[in-house]
Amino acid sequence: MARVITVSVVDDDRMLLDGLRAWLGGVPELRLVATAATVGELLGAPDAHLPYGFGATGCSPPDIVLLDLVLRDGSDPADNIRRLLRTGSRVLMISTVPDRSRIIEAIRAGADGYLTKDHDLPTLVAAIKDLASGRGALSAELAFACAFDDSPARPRLSPRERQILLDYASGLTLKSAARRAGITVHTAKDYLDRVKAKYQQAGRPTYTKLDLAQRVREDSLDGG
Repeated sequence: MARVITVSVVDDDRMLLDGLRAWLGGVPELRLVATAATVGELLGAPDAHLPYGFGATGCSPPDIVLLDLVLRDGSDPADNIRRLLRTGSRVLMISTVPDRSRIIEAIRAGADGYLTKDHDLPTLVAAIKDLASGRGALSAELAFACAFDDSPARPRLSPRERQILLDYASGLTLKSAARRAGITVHTAKDYLDRVKAKYQQAGRPTYTKLDLAQRVREDSLDGG
């Protein structure tokens, strides 16, 4: 029997919440466990009125949180993302508009994907399943934003630097990454050192393989 993916939604649009309850209620692989107007409510803050505020009840955090990018409480989207990530949930941003700069900021803060609210149910379900399986949720909005991201915090990598980074960060040894690229280990290490230096210059220190994997995910370099 397939594992049921638990989902929570943070959005202050009551009509959208009602629509998501109806939508997700018809998907047997998913279970909507909580809805909230703010991240504080979802986490079980003192003023929470939710029966499923897992911070207050001791319930397990949901696998996936659908988080509206801009909430009426004025909370900072990046801070909301980081608060949810600390619980162990993965975060899929949802928004009415594909604002390129905000998409990039959300991904840099750790969000695992971004969808606009005009997508259909199959697209949303596919994105949730991708996140639950450990992948990122690639969408046209996210791909476009990343492709045209000219932020100084996003280093410009050469094709070979990008190839070595992706192969090494995916789990290959440096020797295997070099063999796959048809270069020597010494040359592959040189490319990797250049990648680390570029991230250092961009104000995003990167030292370990885990750091490199995190940069790949933040910058959606693998397209997923």
